[in-house]
Amino acid sequence: MEINPAGIVGALIGAVVGWVDYRIVVGVVEGKLRKLDRSETVAERDEFEGKIRILRLVVLVMTVGAFPIIGFWVGVSFG
Repeated sequence: MEINPAGIVGALIGAVVGWVDYRIVVGVVEGKLRKLDRSETVAERDEFEGKIRILRLVVLVMTVGAFPIIGFWVGVSFG
């Protein structure tokens, strides 16, 4: 299998776009969720924070994982 330079550049650009998208999406969604937080006990607060961590991980995998693949495909297609 031959390495395509256009695909590599596309994947790098996709990774950067994915990271920026991750930071924006997580910031907005986490901010909205924190406004809705009605935790009264430490256990509820810990559970809420755990769910926030899961949300961050899912969004990270989806954006930083998928955008380089899409960028590679676009780079190969146009390159």
